[in-house]
Amino acid sequence: QCTPRQGNVGLKPQTRSVVNSLLSGALAGALAKTAVAPLDRTKIIFQGRQQHFSHEAYRLIYRTYLKDGFLSLWRGNSATMVRVIPYAAIQFCAHEQYKRLLGGYFGFQGKALPPVPRLLAGSMAGTTAAMLTYPLDMVRARMAVTPKEMYSNIIHVFVRISREEGLKTLYRGFTPTILGVVPYAGLSFFTYETLKKMHAERSGRPQPYSYERLVFGACAGLLGQSASYPLDVVRRRMQTAGVTGHTYGTILGTMRDIVAEEGVVRGLYKGLSMNWVKGPIAVGISFTTFDMTQILLKKLYQLRYNNR
Repeated sequence: QCTPRQGNVGLKPQTRSVVNSLLSGALAGALAKTAVAPLDRTKIIFQGRQQHFSHEAYRLIYRTYLKDGFLSLWRGNSATMVRVIPYAAIQFCAHEQYKRLLGGYFGFQGKALPPVPRLLAGSMAGTTAAMLTYPLDMVRARMAVTPKEMYSNIIHVFVRISREEGLKTLYRGFTPTILGVVPYAGLSFFTYETLKKMHAERSGRPQPYSYERLVFGACAGLLGQSASYPLDVVRRRMQTAGVTGHTYGTILGTMRDIVAEEGVVRGLYKGLSMNWVKGPIAVGISFTTFDMTQILLKKLYQLRYNNR
């Protein structure tokens, strides 16, 4: 019998699979979000305002660069990383586990899932990750819309919100988040997995090239973002209400206020054009990084196993 070696070579296959998907997911989330951080910050600022979103958003990026320097475009990115790394790690890992469980339940173990379980696996993975990391998302939204003098770091945001607005404020906007995550994560994973399956059937190649993965991920991001966008706007308004001077209570009430003040398209779909730039880039990078890291880790394991 072989003796376990250091690293994850000696781990059980199931444990190794979980560890690999957690590591791959963490890296995927970090790279994707860092790549689009300036666009993300600008989108959050505009979602929290009544101001019309247009080419003015891109001017804001340029003005921020001139006033505060290049690195200021990534302000709040440390808070984003604190949320995104666990979120992406949990989401991708959960998706792999849900695929395995649903595959076993529906009799498709080790094969591509049929459409409904494929959609369900993505939605459940997104919901699991959102539930476990939501307060970090709230903190990130606050840091993005406030001047740096107001909150010095992530801990400071937690302390001030808890003291001045109460602990339950950390979960303000949670319901629209979950309602938005279900179609977003469901459609994103579903589209990506479906495109990979169709590609394998038509090309005869089991694995797509990296640039093909990027394109599949971009399509997945475009569909997912568009479907869940109004709830994303509602979530941001509810999260940033404490510092923007508005009081938003329920999801329907918030939607009604936004539509009454700004209209349907300019209110509920504010910033969507930027998301059509940001979303495909982020999701494409995220899915591609996850897959390529998974493949790399498996090859490294195989290499070390063969050298034992």
